Amino acid sequence: MPHIPEKAAELRAIPLPMGAIVPSDSIVEKISAALKSHRLRLLVGDILVLKHKIVSKAEGRVVALGDVKASPAARRWAKAHDLDPRVSHLALAEARRIVRQRNGVLITETRHGWICANSGVDVSNVDGGKSAVLLPADADRSAANIRRGLKKKFRIGIPVIISDSFGRPWREGLTDVAIGVAGMSVFRDYRGRRDGFGYSLRVSLEAVADELAGVAGLVCGKLTGVPACIIRGFIFAEGRGSAKDLIRPAARDLFR
Repeated sequence: MPHIPEKAAELRAIPLPMGAIVPSDSIVEKISAALKSHRLRLLVGDILVLKHKIVSKAEGRVVALGDVKASPAARRWAKAHDLDPRVSHLALAEARRIVRQRNGVLITETRHGWICANSGVDVSNVDGGKSAVLLPADADRSAANIRRGLKKKFRIGIPVIISDSFGRPWREGLTDVAIGVAGMSVFRDYRGRRDGFGYSLRVSLEAVADELAGVAGLVCGKLTGVPACIIRGFIFAEGRGSAKDLIRPAARDLFR
């Protein structure tokens, strides 16, 4: 069981603006240039959080909507709810299954296992509506590749989290969550520990990767042009954590 600090830690969330990303760009080189431009450097113990959109763009996960021929099902759904049938087509094509499809809202389970709106297909912050961005094909692998590249360039191994904004059942609004992780455990496990009153904790498994993604989301925002954030001061457990670890198995999911 990883060590859990007894005292609360002070965290810093440092925004890392960078220029536009296009397919075939090196994320590592973009990060390096951004660090130099803003007179920042990575330190031992830092965690780098990247918005998935820059990773998807660099990996070529961008689809020109003009090239999309919408299926009959997508056209019917889009016409009934005043949506773009091409985006609806991509959302359906990227889905492993449809969880809910009602009142103009399409909730799917993606091929990765994520439950989100429109399979994570997004048109915002791309190119003004001409193209859509898909989720990375394997965000854990993307995070591992970026971490490896940063370690080679800077001689320092830091965890990398790739995040996206998801809605939540029974709660309004969006919050950032981890969809790709490399270099750290995605959990902080309190099970078996005793609280200040001597009570033994039984189910407290804290999803720290999601919490860190949420912290970064507050700094990156939606309209700031800041796609990355350095989190400093969080005591994490090193390890081969994966964002897939955060997906609750169907056998233990009471809502499937």
